[in-house]
Amino acid sequence: MNDLADSRSAELTLRERLIALVRRILGPPAAARPLPIDARLSDLGMSSLKMVNLMLAMEVQFDLSIPQAEITPENFASIASVEALVVKLLQSAESASSTPAPAL
Repeated sequence: MNDLADSRSAELTLRERLIALVRRILGPPAAARPLPIDARLSDLGMSSLKMVNLMLAMEVQFDLSIPQAEITPENFASIASVEALVVKLLQSAESASSTPAPAL
């Protein structure tokens, strides 16, 4: 069953995966209404505790680590800002893994 869930997850865009995470964390009834990507997450019902859960879920979902310096209100203001952060972190991780290790 996990393989099926993983294959469905791989078919979704990054934005769709983020929206699904936000919906899951918001829970009903907030998750049932439209989630504009530019709306403030706090206006959608995201509490500070739910925000921590979102950060942890993002790290698992996208296999990344959010540096302390990136945990700012600006980076977690909306789905759009969270999406920009994930893209930045994924690109950073990708460039770091493609950089050859220095010779000793």
